[in-house]
Amino acid sequence: MELASLIIAMLVTGAVGGVLAGLLGIGGGIVIVPMLELALGFVGVDESVRMHIAVATSLATIVPTSISSARAHHRRDAIDVAVVRYWSPSIAVGAVAGIVIAANVGGDFLAAVFAVVAFAAAAKMMLPLDDITLTDDIPRGVFGPVIPVTVGAVSTLMGIGGGTLSVPAMTFCGRPIHRAVGTAALLGLVIALPATIGYMVSGWGNPLLPAASLGFVSLPGFLLIAATTVLFAPLGAKIAHALPRRQLGALFGLFLLVVAVRMAYRALF
Repeated sequence: MELASLIIAMLVTGAVGGVLAGLLGIGGGIVIVPMLELALGFVGVDESVRMHIAVATSLATIVPTSISSARAHHRRDAIDVAVVRYWSPSIAVGAVAGIVIAANVGGDFLAAVFAVVAFAAAAKMMLPLDDITLTDDIPRGVFGPVIPVTVGAVSTLMGIGGGTLSVPAMTFCGRPIHRAVGTAALLGLVIALPATIGYMVSGWGNPLLPAASLGFVSLPGFLLIAATTVLFAPLGAKIAHALPRRQLGALFGLFLLVVAVRMAYRALF
């Protein structure tokens, strides 16, 4: 019964995560992580590794999901290729840094990071700040890598594809919300690939991990969630381009707020 419930939870998680990937430009991780962490607790996985497994497995599923979502947005010419080229090296560096940090902290720390960032991003997207920008373009020069390095590192700690951070960052830098969402979908792949490999290596041989795990990555979780997210990501992209700019931003923020409350409770209690 517990195994059947876990399978159902993973399939539902993948479907919801796929729609959100296309709808909001996120890799789906911001819903996959909390739901998978709950499911792992239900089947008795040790609390000290549950968050690491949820984060790592989420990142693994983001690889195919980002490809599916990015292709859907590319067909609508909603990806800023110049930003992807400029940010990608720094994002990859940040992802490696995030792995180093994650290997040396506990699950409560990861949950706390998740909650704080989700709260901040929710506030930005829900408040009427559409016309407020910090700059007219993506910062370059000496401080240019600061944003993408931060996106890569924090996203790796949270198990997300980066959209939670990169979408608000790009809108603050003058990018329209729909174009920011599309660009974030492709940037998720840049984060997920090195981060997944890093979590596999850092968790290798841990005796607390459940069966069929590659390091911190759960193979059953990856296969079930990845399959459904790929199927549902194009649906989310279709919905995104049918919604007004303000409505899309508010929907993004509301979802982040709900998740932030859940993860804050996980970290504190």
